[in-house]
Amino acid sequence: MKKGFRFYIALWGAKAVTVLLKLLRRNASFFPGKFATVVCPGFIGKIDKPKTIVAVTGTNGKTTVCNMIEDILKDNNYTFIDNRYGSNIDAGVATALISGVNMKGKAKKDLAIFEVDERSSPKIYPYMTPTYLVCTNLFRDSLMRNAHTEFISEILTKNIPKETTLILNGDDLIASNIAPENKRIYFGIDRLDTDGDKCENIARDIIVCPKCNSKLVYDYVRYNHIGKAHCPNCDFKSPNIDYLVTNLDLENMKITLRNGDLQEKYDLISDNIINIYNIVTVITVLKQLGLSSEQINESLKKQKIVDTRYSEETVNGKKIITHLAKGMNPIACSRVFDYVRKYKGKKAVILLLDDLHEAEKGSENTAWQYDTDYEFLNDDSITQIIIAGARYLDGLVRLEIAGVSKEKIVYQRDEITAVDKLKLDDVETVFILHDLYAIKLKEAVKTKVELMLKN
Repeated sequence: MKKGFRFYIALWGAKAVTVLLKLLRRNASFFPGKFATVVCPGFIGKIDKPKTIVAVTGTNGKTTVCNMIEDILKDNNYTFIDNRYGSNIDAGVATALISGVNMKGKAKKDLAIFEVDERSSPKIYPYMTPTYLVCTNLFRDSLMRNAHTEFISEILTKNIPKETTLILNGDDLIASNIAPENKRIYFGIDRLDTDGDKCENIARDIIVCPKCNSKLVYDYVRYNHIGKAHCPNCDFKSPNIDYLVTNLDLENMKITLRNGDLQEKYDLISDNIINIYNIVTVITVLKQLGLSSEQINESLKKQKIVDTRYSEETVNGKKIITHLAKGMNPIACSRVFDYVRKYKGKKAVILLLDDLHEAEKGSENTAWQYDTDYEFLNDDSITQIIIAGARYLDGLVRLEIAGVSKEKIVYQRDEITAVDKLKLDDVETVFILHDLYAIKLKEAVKTKVELMLKN
């Protein structure tokens, strides 16, 4: 695209705004890009871009995947631009692109890693063609933000450039079928001993064949619609996997990954299936970028899941585990509830699932709670559940519907004082499950639990 006078005004103004915001110690990750796209519509299409662009999208895991890709690239002396500390919508991508060009608008780096919100596709992909677009998964999400998986997958399919190579979760029948005309690379995990023949989750977003409307036959189900399936009446089926985990060894925290004739071993940094998928995604992307298995694994061993997603510590012989469980996201919450129930030993659970960010705008429809598998918390190993926050009574109703004994439940509006009723004598682990926008609250609750364990 021809740049023109308005482009340079937008670029120079955005760079000036960036400097000013930094001098004022303000976040310069969103506004410069917003300024540029308002002054010059189509700005993202006109600014020079790196030769190789990796975009990461999907319902869950995109932030973790992006962070790990970037950390491993840095550890191997790669330089690139990214929107790690900024917004994943068009203004955030524009801000990152502005940081990566000189005053003439020429790109200074050859590589970019961008996290991209699925709904921002119409504002980004018509103006920027990713070399690789990664889709971690597609699940039902907040009704206010993302409606249904069919809505999101259609947005992606309509807007992904035909020249982009897709890196897709082959175990996800929805994500693996976006933009069917594009070149694609699939990653996945072979059947596990824990996989079943029936889905034990409330939500499963693809039950009938999208081609002929016949009921799909699932060869095995891992969770929700993740697994392997085929249509008995047409050729629709789960794809053949290019990067396949053929052996998951949780005892030694290793995986064996098959790519063609190669069988390569990698270390795991988490035993949670969510993060195992994230790790496999990261390995697949880095292999496409040309890193060797040795480079990837040596750097992978240095990684850890960021504290805003997961943390673990021991105080006087008892564990405190904090785990992100996105409010209004039923699949993310269900995965965490499943992890908690399967975690060894007796545990207490503190639920801080109100989306404080959305609460500023009004109350989310609480229907998401009824797509969430609260039934997983109805487990003998969970001795107490404390639920607090603005919607604590909604949570209480959902727990009772799930069959959790009311004697196990503490329900209270104030999150901090509710912790006073935590019973620590018979538990080995305290789980604090929190929303993305409740990090400060989570830390305050964690500090109180620490003090209770020390006294």
